[in-house]
Amino acid sequence: MPHKVEEFLESSAFFAAVLDFAGQMLAIYKESPRIASIFAAQQRWLMAHAGFALHYGYPDEPKLGLYSGRFISFVVQNKIASRNTAAAFIQEMLAYRFLRPIDSASDKRTRYLEPTETAQEHFVKWFSAHMHILDMLDGGKRLERTLAEPMAFARIQPLVAEGIIGSDAVRDPGDTYNLFNWANSGGLVMDYLMSRVSPADVSQERIDIGVVSLKEIRDRFMISNTHLKRLLAQAAEMGSIGWSEPPYKGTAWLSRGFVMEYWGYQAAKFAVVDAATQAVFGPAVDGTTGLA
Repeated sequence: MPHKVEEFLESSAFFAAVLDFAGQMLAIYKESPRIASIFAAQQRWLMAHAGFALHYGYPDEPKLGLYSGRFISFVVQNKIASRNTAAAFIQEMLAYRFLRPIDSASDKRTRYLEPTETAQEHFVKWFSAHMHILDMLDGGKRLERTLAEPMAFARIQPLVAEGIIGSDAVRDPGDTYNLFNWANSGGLVMDYLMSRVSPADVSQERIDIGVVSLKEIRDRFMISNTHLKRLLAQAAEMGSIGWSEPPYKGTAWLSRGFVMEYWGYQAAKFAVVDAATQAVFGPAVDGTTGLA
């Protein structure tokens, strides 16, 4: 059976794996900043999942196929973004060559689109990182089975998209998480901060993360000083981040509430990925052990 959110929230091994996962996302960004920026803000991440799912076949949709009008309507109906934002996203993906037009033998009036090999490669990396963690935790075979079957990704991804688009726990995990994840590059900044958390300190109300270099964050994620300081100042006003000395000096800390929002979001997301994988492959890919 797929693991439940509550299991992930009670598993110290899962939390440690999630902190390592934050580091993996940063590594993917370093390798390809442009495409990884899609994962750096929730709105773009949801739109990317929506686009892939429409291409492969969103559950209960009457037909396959991704085209601009259908994508925009879907995004607006699911309250992911406005029409203008959705349209601009499609144009951006075409300009960056993450999408390309394809010919349709059955419909000459509609300009169908498909993800390029580059886009698919990086999306598969995102899925592989999730499945690797799940397999590591319970001894399952999700990743091995997915990589062995050419159409597995196309079958699993629409189920994951449906799960995350319909999940309040994924889309609205908490005020501080939302602050970061809806800001440009904010998700990357949050992953960076979380990657510095020690699992042993999670019971503390203030969790020390060492000295945080604003210059390193700016240079690493191409974020302006003004934008970064505004983001951190808002988080500080919420009591979610602070410093042992005047702002941005000395040792930094994150509140336990902020860390738990991040943990809760990851638990909900990993539960969606696990359920989708097992819906495609059955319980044979599940592990023989529970979560630690």
